[in-house]
Amino acid sequence: MTSPSSSAGPAVAALAPETLEAWFREHQDLVVLDVRSAAEFESMHIRGSYNVPLPLLSEHTDELAARLGSRVVLVCQSGVRAEQARQRLAKSGIDTAYVLTGGAPGFAAAGGDVVRGKNRWDLERQVRLVAGSLVVLGLAGGKFVSPKIRTLAGVIGTGLTFSAATNTCAMGKALSAMPWNKAANEPTRESAILQLPVQAAPEDAAA
Repeated sequence: MTSPSSSAGPAVAALAPETLEAWFREHQDLVVLDVRSAAEFESMHIRGSYNVPLPLLSEHTDELAARLGSRVVLVCQSGVRAEQARQRLAKSGIDTAYVLTGGAPGFAAAGGDVVRGKNRWDLERQVRLVAGSLVVLGLAGGKFVSPKIRTLAGVIGTGLTFSAATNTCAMGKALSAMPWNKAANEPTRESAILQLPVQAAPEDAAA
């Protein structure tokens, strides 16, 4: 586990599933935020965690940061979206957030207490399927229909490269808006952020 840096933005603060389990057992001041979509959260989530999807967190970062305490753990499927959330919170003064290694699946695999619901494909798996399918379609179409269709594969490759370089995913954002990725009760500012318990500020906890 590494510690955040106070220089040009904190470094990735990785938290092992076993450490999170220990924190739960010790009842330490702790808020676990799951930044996946509501549908992914419904499928499986860490017991006691709060669902604040990344787009909602990004829209209300300052308001959310004002309610968080000194020990914040961010969870997603693999760590990518959780790291994006950590960077956004860091800009709002929360520089003590941790990213759970392996995400919610890693915590479950380590024997952590999770709540399971309807089985769904996670968003990152959907992105891989769509991107791969479009590349195959572009290559096949370029061979059997028109060479121009091959540019589709190039566009997807460029998009994936940009996604990696900027740590963002436009395709993931688009897929998250699809009907099959919607839950019965989608989190809102009122249901997700304003219902979070107000924690002690990091400086108060350190005093």
